[in-house]
Amino acid sequence: MDLSLSGNNLKKLFNWRVIFRDISFEVVRGQTLLITGRNGSGKSTLVKIISGVLTPTSGTVTIHGAGDGRKDGSPDLLGLVSPYLQMYDEFSARENIQNALAIRGRKTDEKWIDELMKRVGLFERQRDAVRTYSSGMKQRVKYAFALCHRPPVLLLDEPMANLDSDGNAIVRNIMSMQREEGILVVATNDLTDIDRYELRVDLNAAS
Repeated sequence: MDLSLSGNNLKKLFNWRVIFRDISFEVVRGQTLLITGRNGSGKSTLVKIISGVLTPTSGTVTIHGAGDGRKDGSPDLLGLVSPYLQMYDEFSARENIQNALAIRGRKTDEKWIDELMKRVGLFERQRDAVRTYSSGMKQRVKYAFALCHRPPVLLLDEPMANLDSDGNAIVRNIMSMQREEGILVVATNDLTDIDRYELRVDLNAAS
């Protein structure tokens, strides 16, 4: 079975208030899922549920067929970039990536880290403490962090947050590469953030 990501009848309540309900989707390798909705409609909540950070009130999320030895449903199949995620400010960008690989029980591949640092435009600053970075540079570290274990599914919540034109170009290249190699999920209301998608979930109609 080839790679697929699906949600089945997802529902989320907070303090008995319905955030969304009846959310179902299925995307396969080479496809993009776009999540839209007004502020407070649950875009970030749905991304967290897909990533396993939150549990749905009801419904299921499944990932099948990575084909690289990783088990179906493993958190190792997912990479997440979001404004609410934080890196270790006292570590360098490179140390953050090395730490992420160690936590996942993966051997550190220095050449791969070099490639990631070049891909996100931080190769020359990779050994500087993250606290010395601009907000846009910190956002680019998050992309390297999310990609370090080569996830077949990449989740992006507000993908262009804090980025300038150079950062936007870097992210668009990452998105394009992800579509070629796996599955991309993007949560945003700004449709200029994304140039192509195959499936859309509009949370405005799901509360």
